[in-house]
Order: sequence, then structure tokens, then C-alpha cells
Amino acid sequence: MAEDAWYEVFAEIIEEANLATAGELVGVLASACSRVGLDVTLYLADIQQHVLRPVTGGEDLDVDGSLAGRAFRFSQLVASPQEHGGAVLWVPVIDGTERLGAARFRLPAGADPEEPDLRARCRILGMLTGHLVAGKLASGDLFHRVRRTAPYSVSSELLWQLLPPRTFAHPGLVISVVMEPYDQVGGDGYDYAVDDHLAYLAVFDSTGHDLHAGLLTTTALAATRNARRGGAGLEAITAAADAALAGHAPLKGFTTAVLATLDLASGTLRYLLAGHPPPVLLRAGSSVKVIHPAPRPPLGVFPRSAATGLGTMHLEPGDRLLLYSDGITEARSPDRRFFGLDRLVDLTERHEAAGLTAPETVRRIIHAVLDHQRGRLQDDATLLLLEWSTSRPTGLLPSH
Repeated sequence: MAEDAWYEVFAEIIEEANLATAGELVGVLASACSRVGLDVTLYLADIQQHVLRPVTGGEDLDVDGSLAGRAFRFSQLVASPQEHGGAVLWVPVIDGTERLGAARFRLPAGADPEEPDLRARCRILGMLTGHLVAGKLASGDLFHRVRRTAPYSVSSELLWQLLPPRTFAHPGLVISVVMEPYDQVGGDGYDYAVDDHLAYLAVFDSTGHDLHAGLLTTTALAATRNARRGGAGLEAITAAADAALAGHAPLKGFTTAVLATLDLASGTLRYLLAGHPPPVLLRAGSSVKVIHPAPRPPLGVFPRSAATGLGTMHLEPGDRLLLYSDGITEARSPDRRFFGLDRLVDLTERHEAAGLTAPETVRRIIHAVLDHQRGRLQDDATLLLLEWSTSRPTGLLPSH
């Protein structure tokens, strides 16, 4: 395939996508790829990451039991046997390091799916498609509908609009988050931000399970984010959330939270517990016992106690950190057994030993939590996994 033909593929996609709706984007991709004899079908993962759903209609593909799912789970290009005269190459569709789905490229007759230049160009097509899909999410509903397998509650609709992507990676740092039940969640929430030398992390859990809980969480999230962007430290950030929650009479209730900052150069983690479970530190495949400070009261609760909730940890290269809401550890099976912290740690350690990435690890853990409760969580459940100072971020990008 001529070099100038591939240049025209990428140029057409970029030019035409500027004025395309989400629905038209699929046609833009198809038209451009036809220049080099590729037939493309775009699949997006549902929010729970159980299936890959074709944007233009057709059968769903199982994430855990298909070649497309393998491309998605492991960020690999996966070839399948000859179909209708040409081989098929499954390519991960990612936005940065956020896994969105997979693209099915049927190759021209006689094309070799293992040919390095072809694979490299299809890899870039997958990443470009991911950026474009993410960019269209804010301006259209099609991709949202494809990714949802159940209607959102109003509180879930409100909350998901405020949350950062579920996966972010930077050299030496990976953050990945899951939250369930995705369609009904309102009381839980999370936030993070990564700048030149500092990472900020937060997990929230508000009282209740309805729209009122969602308003508490979104108010706490917005107040802490606003204070953080104004340059405030952890204590001032929580004070801003206290004031926002206590200053609005309709928002009766409170929000537990764990907030943390990580110095990316030294590995020093400062954290604040506001009535929330403390972070769990994993090192070399085992949990590290940490003496945590007494928590201060939840956000919005007065009078305050003498406890500040402030603590410090010193991470070592390769360490993992878990922040979670009690909906993870207190998930109960039909015979009333808790999922438990020990099981959470054990699963995380086992997936690390198997070499799984952070987003794949948290995907499997939340599915285990759902299975423990036979698919029906009794409380919101949020899990944030951070990996510090490792080479693992490169594993989130499709290999050549």
C-alpha cells in the first residue's frame, strides 16, 4: 500500500471529523479506510465492560470470550483467520490510555495481518479513532446509548458528567477507577488530577442512594475541585467542602471521603481521612501494615473533633495504592458473607502477579464484587487503583 495513500487516509479522517456528528464519524472512518482497501466496523465497550457493542448495529461480542475482547483487555492487535477473502485485524480503540472499544479491520485479499507497517498504521488508526470518539461524547448521544445496557438514574446522569476518565497514565504513574452500579450510582464518586510533580486523588461516599445522595456527592466533588484549583492544601480543600455542604439547607446529610496528594518525584503520599476507610498499600505482592491517623468527621459534619485525619505514607517504586468505598468490602453474598478487605487485597495481588494492567485488574475485581452479590449491589461501590513509578504505563498502549 502506497505511503501517499495512507497519508490521504489520515488526512481525510482528521479533516472530515471536524464537522461530523457522532453518527457521521463511522462513515468518515469507513470512507477514508476504503482508500487502502480496509473495511472497518467500530465496537464500543459497555460501561460495565462485559461486551463490545457495534455502533452501526449487529451482534455484541463478549469481552472475556472473543478475539475482539482480547484486543480490548490486553491492548493488543489480534489477527483472526481469513474471512470473505481477507484476514481480520482487531485493534484496540483508546483515548490516551482510556479503553473505549475495538475496531475490526477486514484487510484486502492477500494482505498479511502480521506485516509490521500495516499493523503500525492500524494501531495509529485505533488511537486516532479513540480520540475522535471521546471528543464526540460531549456533543452527541449516540455513543452514550451504545455504551449503556440499562437506563441511568438522574443522579447517575448528573454524576458521570463530572467525573474524569476511568484510566489515566503518565510516565511512572497509572490511575484506574471503577464504579458500580454504573446506572444507579449517586452516593459514590471519585476525582483525580495530575500535574507536573503532584497527583491528587479522592474517593467520596455520601449518605443515601437517591438523587439527594447524588447532590451531596457532586457538591462535595465540585467544592473540593474548586478549592484544589485555587491552590488549597488538603485541610483547606476539606474545609471548602464542609462549608459547601453545611451552607445549603436542602443538602442535609454528609459525605465521607479520602483525599490524597502524591509527590511524583519522592513518592511521599499525604492523605486525609474524613470518616472514610483508609488507603491500602501493596508492595511486592503483599499488603503493608500502616498505622493510620484517627479520621476527622465526614464532610459537612459539625462540630469538628480534634482529629485532623492527616496521615503520611512513603511509597517505593512499584507500589500500588487502593482507595475504595465500603460498598466494595461490605458487599454481602446471599448468605450474608462480606466480600471483605482480605479478598480485595488477594485479588489485586493475584492480578498483579499475572501481569494484568491496572484497568484490567479493577475491571475483574468489580466483576468479582458483582458476582459475590449475584449481580445486585446493595450499595454503591468504588475502587481506585494507583501504581507509582513503574514501567507499567507502556503496557496500556497497543504494542507494535
